[in-house]
Amino acid sequence: MEKRVVFRHRTLPWLLLAPQLAITLVFFFWPAGQAMWQSFRMEDPFGLASQFVGLDNFIELFSNAEYLASFRTTAWFSALVAAGGLAISLLLAVMADRVVRGAAVYKTLLIWPYAVAAAVAGVLWLFLFSPSVGILAVGMMRLGLAWNPRLDGGDAMALIVFASIWKQVSYNFLFFLAGLQSIPKSLIEAAAIDGAGPARRFWTIVFPLLSPTTFFLLVINFIYAFFDTFAVIDVVTQGGPGHATDILVYKVYNAGFKGLDLGSSAAQSVILMLIVIALTAIQFRYVDRKVNY
Repeated sequence: MEKRVVFRHRTLPWLLLAPQLAITLVFFFWPAGQAMWQSFRMEDPFGLASQFVGLDNFIELFSNAEYLASFRTTAWFSALVAAGGLAISLLLAVMADRVVRGAAVYKTLLIWPYAVAAAVAGVLWLFLFSPSVGILAVGMMRLGLAWNPRLDGGDAMALIVFASIWKQVSYNFLFFLAGLQSIPKSLIEAAAIDGAGPARRFWTIVFPLLSPTTFFLLVINFIYAFFDTFAVIDVVTQGGPGHATDILVYKVYNAGFKGLDLGSSAAQSVILMLIVIALTAIQFRYVDRKVNY
């Protein structure tokens, strides 16, 4: 029997929801509405005077080759961060689920990176792979491997992808580990008795049962790559070299805070918001069909 809470007063549920509704309205819907309003206007750098310009900000953006190129950069970056982060996290979760001795220590060490701020994560990876002082970068150069994220766009992209994955891998690991531990062991034991090997048991039993968790993390990781990686990019590459790592969210910052073009920055934020909404809707529409609940 499903247990349901019955409130004696009709206003009590709304009072309980009021704090969360207020936070959502103040920090999500209000800023989104302001961004949409400013995207149709041209404002001075101090926001003291504005003029309605209609779709001029959007037309100017889509006629800018640099801005259009950032779509491709963002797509590559987001796909690499989401796919790499999920694959590594799933591998670590499967390994942690099999550990018998020292399991608590092993899991705690894997969770720690999530407590590190994104900017700090960027600084750590920047020091490790800095061409002049980075331990790993110097070692790579001694082995004859060319590495310079300050001059090579591919190296810079690889560096921010690694840093972003490392920052998010703990979050994914927690959900995958919880999903693995909720799978009935009797199913896996029955498959082993039937002669299924470890790989077959994983792909035919474990992974399908993890599909709700995987789908949830896929959506979360795409949103993370679009928005929450700003601090990593700002610390490590500042969008360079040559706009090689200038993704959409960093262009919003450049236009609004460095270029002081508030109208263009607002228009870019609206476009970014619509892209994320569209990607999430597509994932729920098509990817969700392959999820086994």
